[in-house]
Amino acid sequence: MSALLELDDLSVRLPAAGPVPLLDRVSLSLERGESLGVVGESGCGKSMAALAIMGLLPPGAVVSGGLRFDGQDLLAAPEAAWCALRGRRIGMVFQEPMTALNPIQRIGAQLAEGPRRHLRLGRGAAESEVLRLLDRVGLARISPDRYPHQLSGGQRQRVMIAMALACGPDLLLADEPTTALDMTIQGQILALLAELAAERRMALLLITHDLGVVARHAARTLVMYAGRVVETGPTPAVFARMAHPYTHGLFAASPHAIMAGGRRRLPTIQGQVPEPRARPPGCCFAPRCAAAAEDCRQSPPMLAPLDAGHLAACYHPRAAA
Repeated sequence: MSALLELDDLSVRLPAAGPVPLLDRVSLSLERGESLGVVGESGCGKSMAALAIMGLLPPGAVVSGGLRFDGQDLLAAPEAAWCALRGRRIGMVFQEPMTALNPIQRIGAQLAEGPRRHLRLGRGAAESEVLRLLDRVGLARISPDRYPHQLSGGQRQRVMIAMALACGPDLLLADEPTTALDMTIQGQILALLAELAAERRMALLLITHDLGVVARHAARTLVMYAGRVVETGPTPAVFARMAHPYTHGLFAASPHAIMAGGRRRLPTIQGQVPEPRARPPGCCFAPRCAAAAEDCRQSPPMLAPLDAGHLAACYHPRAAA
């Protein structure tokens, strides 16, 4: 039986970026009820992967490889098929709700659009569903007649979650769902997502740069760098070993790595993610990696198994603790 979502060596090229793929042979799978955390710095391809899954890539994008949802080949699907999936079976929480929400439309009308279009609810039934959705995301006291600018950042994010869940999707993509929110609201939003995913047996793909978020809310972890998957596996296994130097660097640079009661400067990963046109011929992380050897600079390493379900694309993976 196939997984709900399958990416098989998915690559994406944009004409403006030249012949180099922004996503380079990305593979992942996600079962119903499963949670996957996708981590990496800005520019690693996390959001591009989500847009590919939603069929929302920029015009002119060239996509190759495999992309299947519930057994359906999406790369061969017409736009009408994508429209039937978006919002109905695949929901997405975008990074910044203030730009994702329509500023001149009341939130109630925006929440009602999906149920009316996909579930064929009448006006009265849709209005009742809007109230139920607002209550479910902790906004029972917020009037559906409000505009996005009349809400706080946390409230707008909850509205976005309610919109993404309005039609009971099988898969939810959450792209940096807590960006710019304070720590208390972040915890509430993430707890709500996890609760709703468990309640509906919905697959959750959580995109973030925060390893602490992944540790608490994702059963599996996928680490991306320069458009490629560099490590993936069960979250406990990935965190216990951090086989790829990039994964280890991300963890070391995270505030969660500071021991309780200790005070020290966080280490940083020197340099930055290379632009697509400037990627080196070997491992893309080699110029920033203290452990890089000559073989790392010759050809890019492929994902290789380390333990059960745990893979890393590294010629010299870190040993298990």
